[in-house]
Amino acid sequence: MRLLVLGGTRHVGRAVVEAGLARGDEVTTVNRGSTPAARGVDARTADRRTPGALAAALGEDTWDAVVDTWSEEPAVVGDSARLLNGRTGHLSYVSSRSVHRWPIPSRADESAPVVDADPASTDAGDYAAAKRGGELAVEQSFAGPSLSARAGLVLGPYEVVGRLPWWLGRIAAGGRVPAPGPVDRPLQYVDGRDLAAWLLLCAESGTTGTFNTVSKPGHTTIGELLEECVAVAGSAAELVWRSPEQIEAAGVSGWTELPIWAPPTGELAPLHDADVSAALAAGLSTRPVAETVRDTWAWLQREGWPTTPSGRAGVLGTSPEKEAALLAQ
Repeated sequence: MRLLVLGGTRHVGRAVVEAGLARGDEVTTVNRGSTPAARGVDARTADRRTPGALAAALGEDTWDAVVDTWSEEPAVVGDSARLLNGRTGHLSYVSSRSVHRWPIPSRADESAPVVDADPASTDAGDYAAAKRGGELAVEQSFAGPSLSARAGLVLGPYEVVGRLPWWLGRIAAGGRVPAPGPVDRPLQYVDGRDLAAWLLLCAESGTTGTFNTVSKPGHTTIGELLEECVAVAGSAAELVWRSPEQIEAAGVSGWTELPIWAPPTGELAPLHDADVSAALAAGLSTRPVAETVRDTWAWLQREGWPTTPSGRAGVLGTSPEKEAALLAQ
């Protein structure tokens, strides 16, 4: 398959490129060139915000499938989609479950209410609106078969947000580590490589529509994930389990200060219980948590800890002061 990835050097885009190369696909990437491209790709450089730049980079070429990972101005997605009309048989846009109106309902499927958004917007300040605008831009600007993949929590190698890397780094440092309970709290996420493989499967089959693309709820638990972190890091860290009530009393937030974890009740709880029956029926499969943790650790040893796309380290994790408060309980 001739595959074009708009992006392709970080996060899900990098996983798509590597999945395509592993399958033997002929892969082209287009990005700003700020991050090295993978070996074996036809790497082209363009700033998609610059009028005419993408058209010049693409020339007259055609592709069997295109994957667009853009997370900023929706107008850029629409411009690209219009340019690719008649030049690809399938277009996938990597969106996000963040497009749903907050608070997200429990067990929400793809029909849950979404935020208002403008597909012609040149504003990237609101992530949810930008991603929803990107979905609408594809729907309105691309005449062929298209798909929007609403990714939830993305883990695994190449994760730029740094949630699993934060846990691996903290646990590797050793000592007593506050662990958010209950230990059997179910988690829902997708390894970026599984999302990538599924996008290529959908491109080949001509699958269209909008899909929540994460694992089944309870694919693993917070206990299993953190114990795997201890194992792969070879650490003598002691996981000190704290209840949601203790965490709240210490003024510690789920999701950001305790990355990945969300309390089992309250507004954050639905982040781990999306209805993903549509994606599973369309062939999405997810690998064991042990493989995701092991391969993330190996990637960090090779390439170091990630930074956000802006170049700044992600603001994640528990401060020493709040960690001490949790341990003192």
